[in-house]
Amino acid sequence: MSRTLTTTDPRTGTRTDTGIEPTPDDAVDAIVERAVGALEQLEQHPRTWRADLLDALAASLDERRDVLVDTAAAETGLSAVRLNGELTRTTYQLRLFADAVREGGFLEAAIDHAGETPMGPQPDVRRMLVPIGPVAVFGSSNFPFAFSVPGGDTASALAAGNPVIVKAHSAHPLTSRASYEALRVGAERAGAPQGTLGIVYGQAAGSRLVGHPGVAAVGFTGSLGAATHLRAVIDERERPIPFYGELQSVNPLIVAEEALRVRGEAIATGLAGSVTGSAGQLCTKPGVAFVPAGAGADVFAAQVVAAMKDAAPGVLLNDRVLSSFRAAEKELSEAPAVESLLGSAEDLGGEGLAVEARVLRVHAAQLTPAHTVEAFGPLVLLVDYDDTAQLLGALEAVPDSLTATLHVEDDDLPTVAGILPQIAATAGRIVFNGYPTGVRVSWAQHHGGPWPATNSFHTSVGITAIRRFLRPLAWQSAPESLLPDELRDGYRGVPRRVDGVLEVAQA
Repeated sequence: MSRTLTTTDPRTGTRTDTGIEPTPDDAVDAIVERAVGALEQLEQHPRTWRADLLDALAASLDERRDVLVDTAAAETGLSAVRLNGELTRTTYQLRLFADAVREGGFLEAAIDHAGETPMGPQPDVRRMLVPIGPVAVFGSSNFPFAFSVPGGDTASALAAGNPVIVKAHSAHPLTSRASYEALRVGAERAGAPQGTLGIVYGQAAGSRLVGHPGVAAVGFTGSLGAATHLRAVIDERERPIPFYGELQSVNPLIVAEEALRVRGEAIATGLAGSVTGSAGQLCTKPGVAFVPAGAGADVFAAQVVAAMKDAAPGVLLNDRVLSSFRAAEKELSEAPAVESLLGSAEDLGGEGLAVEARVLRVHAAQLTPAHTVEAFGPLVLLVDYDDTAQLLGALEAVPDSLTATLHVEDDDLPTVAGILPQIAATAGRIVFNGYPTGVRVSWAQHHGGPWPATNSFHTSVGITAIRRFLRPLAWQSAPESLLPDELRDGYRGVPRRVDGVLEVAQA
């Protein structure tokens, strides 16, 4: 039997041998050792070089756009339009991080000169953030570019100054290999030291990678089950390391009374699009929508059904996603008092991994945690609520999430202001009069949330994602010649806090 990895086209169900072999233990060890060596060399390069490296990686990905998109389409079933947009987001992300590295504010540089204080004479202390060490990156199946080999974890770890070793996703090994090759070429052009980037294949290699003492942190996007396995590997290490995981999310959406009356149909149409986009396989997909009970809720439900009925069957990414979706769909359909408004739990048939869109409905008085499991696919549960008190009680059954969405009009604001603190405590991003799918890559973005959405309070999208892969280091009474440039008295190239006063950078 061949040991090589296979890949499946979810549009047809066709399985193909990739010719890629799982990475053996000794090869994983060698890759990590090269990364450890690269860290020392990367520390000798200025930030401007690191920014140029990120730009070079983006350029190399752009040069291979057609091949990357075609390869990813055959392994994910996602459309060329969606994949082109995702690849554009990925290269933009790399270039945005390059800009942030040049700007330097992420270093949090601070200087407290020696001098007299109310506690007497105090020494000179200088502090900034430094790279944490080689980072292992585990990407997701639903974003083969933006959250995989060349994605946000890779970009932010490199921006922080760390080597990166990616574990190729088993659902898109050919895309992983093609993406890594593009990054390798870009890194070579930039003169990056050997070991700056590495890749391993196979589940055993991923476990070996996480357990290697040379790995200093893990960035992960995927299932709670896989995360639990990797956390167990970390627990066996002599020296624990941080594990930054994005895990699961239900993302409640709440429609207020006046918003339903004024623009219920538009909200219903937007919700349907958000649920069925990318076949519902987005971590920010709204899985449960709360609507004021009554005749308006009946009309709203019919509008959601009509809009989702028009959507083509969604092609799921792989067999595991299909199996998980079916299990969640069955659990939700059999939960107490649930009414099925659209779709069925039966397979559509054929060779591909297509599924029907599903709309379920229940009243808030019957809502329990059994109604709010994550269904990673084109399914939404509509929940009718009688009043604000009942809404707040029902929300307690919803797991904390990446996002919470509110559709409101001006007349709704007094009521919403009263419930906003409870909602804010359960999500990492609050969306007003929009939809949570689509996560802007920016300085202000936060993509994270309380457990079980993530296992940390950091973001995996946006500039502050760099913070995960940095650690603070202070220098006390250090000779200037041994200080980093950014902490020397005459340096003005980054924002710094000097003796408590924030100083802007000077060109």
